[in-house]
Amino acid sequence: MTKQFPVLPDQVPGRGSALSRGFFKSLFLAQGWQLKGEFPNLPKAVAIISPHTSNIDAWHGFAALLGLGLKVTIFGKHTLFNTPLKPLLEWIGVVPVIRHAPQGHTQQIIEIIRQREQIWVGMAPEGTRKQAEQIRSGFYHIAYGAQIPIVMFSFDYAHKTIHILGVFHPTGHYEQDLDAIYQHYEGKFSAKNPHWLAKPLQKRWPKD
Repeated sequence: MTKQFPVLPDQVPGRGSALSRGFFKSLFLAQGWQLKGEFPNLPKAVAIISPHTSNIDAWHGFAALLGLGLKVTIFGKHTLFNTPLKPLLEWIGVVPVIRHAPQGHTQQIIEIIRQREQIWVGMAPEGTRKQAEQIRSGFYHIAYGAQIPIVMFSFDYAHKTIHILGVFHPTGHYEQDLDAIYQHYEGKFSAKNPHWLAKPLQKRWPKD
């Protein structure tokens, strides 16, 4: 059976060359994985991916996005840019923010988003690969404050698939929206380390 891997739409921020995209796509597919679903054609979005229970999640995620040629922006502490890691961080797409700035961390990110014509912000809602008691709300408040949609992705280790689960437009009612977001995950995810699955995702765990 042919493995699925969509093409990046034209409005989505891109990176890399045809050669680099082809290399990472082949590498991703060669490991038996596929990227399944319709990729939304949006110039701005907050992209979230769950569940996050292993360091290997990052490998599969980066191989997929580099295969697509998707440029994802990640925000990190500004102090990291005063270290030898600066060139690597800039290549990955990390943007520095001041955690304790007067206007607040979230508002800084919202202002950066507003200044860009194209930007996809990448975030892992659990905030840790270990079992999280709750989902961090930062991704939601950034999307709502910047008035951009949330695009949902999931890791499904049982089927070696990263699912594109669709687009969600936040309403400002966080608890209701979070429940609606995770309804999209039901039956579409499985963790590398199930015992580290975040508690809010446990009730969405596919039943045998």
